[in-house]
Amino acid sequence: MSALVPMRDVQAEILAAVPRLDPVDIALADAHGLVLASSVTTDEAVPPFANTAMDGYAVRAADTTGATPDAPVSLRVVDELAAGRAPAIPVGEGEAIRIMTGAPMPEGADAVVMVEQTHATGDGVEIEAAASPGQHVREAGGDLRVGQAVFDAGAVLTAAAIGVLASVGLASVPMFPRPRVGVLSTGDELVASGPLAPGKIRDSNRPMLLGLAREAGVDAVDLGIARDDEEGIIATLEDAFSRCDAVITSGGVSVGDYDYVKAALDRFGALEWRQIAIRPAKPLAFGVVRGVPVFGLPGNPVSSLVSFECFARPALLQMGGHTRRFRPEVLATAEHDLARRPDGKLHLDRVRVRWDGDGYVAASTGDQASNVLSATAAANGLALLPDGEGVAAGERVRVMLLDAPADH
Repeated sequence: MSALVPMRDVQAEILAAVPRLDPVDIALADAHGLVLASSVTTDEAVPPFANTAMDGYAVRAADTTGATPDAPVSLRVVDELAAGRAPAIPVGEGEAIRIMTGAPMPEGADAVVMVEQTHATGDGVEIEAAASPGQHVREAGGDLRVGQAVFDAGAVLTAAAIGVLASVGLASVPMFPRPRVGVLSTGDELVASGPLAPGKIRDSNRPMLLGLAREAGVDAVDLGIARDDEEGIIATLEDAFSRCDAVITSGGVSVGDYDYVKAALDRFGALEWRQIAIRPAKPLAFGVVRGVPVFGLPGNPVSSLVSFECFARPALLQMGGHTRRFRPEVLATAEHDLARRPDGKLHLDRVRVRWDGDGYVAASTGDQASNVLSATAAANGLALLPDGEGVAAGERVRVMLLDAPADH
């Protein structure tokens, strides 16, 4: 029997073998969640011109000295300026221009008095508050200056970041593309839909893994269900290798007589079969075939999910240029005993984590058997229980967060 390999060692081996995808120019409309492949500087100022932050009147601040509601200063209004229109005339002594938010500041004006502090009088305006130079004026380059670094390489593009890049006139940027990942279920016993004949079960792994892949930000490709036929599985994999950046299979990776996936993958001669010192998800196949990483995950649903989270997800994120590849981990207090038996493995128990005001609290979501997927659906974390007797109620336990903790 093969020696059990520690989880962290396997993670490190996989990440060392999985390269990032080559950068390509990607349109901003398609760039959300992707990673910048190079730093970005701007050759445009933002804003490109001084403009007003308020609706009001563009004035010379010196002309408003001493203005109050009881003793307003009267100015002559010589123009009206909306956003998108270039100023046509300057502001002279004793003059003002009615101006709308975002409109360019006219020559001669150095301040804006907001409309709430004014009173229109025919062709003039009464200013009821003194202005100071620069008041309510957004200076050219106040957000970004020409030549300023906007984002460093490795930045993940959020919606706000895409807005910033658009504001400096970029339509596309060099990015690490979204990996295209094929997901394949295997087994004669699997049924995608319809009634179940004797001996058949529903295929839950493929929809689950497709969802997990999409949550990781990749372009997930449904490869369907491959029957227990070695040549058929090979043909499906050949097609997948030709159009995918990575391939994930579930089922058929143990040592049984009917593990056709293992036999098919062995034909490619580039995969290693590991027994990992974790429970669930002990068996794993991994290798790089024709430049395409292949992950052979176990068939039990919970094992398949845990294996994806621990091994496939970090590698897929790395392919897309991400440097933060692993789920965050927190220390939580066990709400009750999280019992286990010594077996030389790290146990990953499904738990529900919440914040109680003083810290994180973790509670089991139920039966921890590797075929009980319902307990996983209720979980937002995996408690990492080291070899031994487990964690007693009130003790601290490290938890890998799969989702944000509840707030109560």
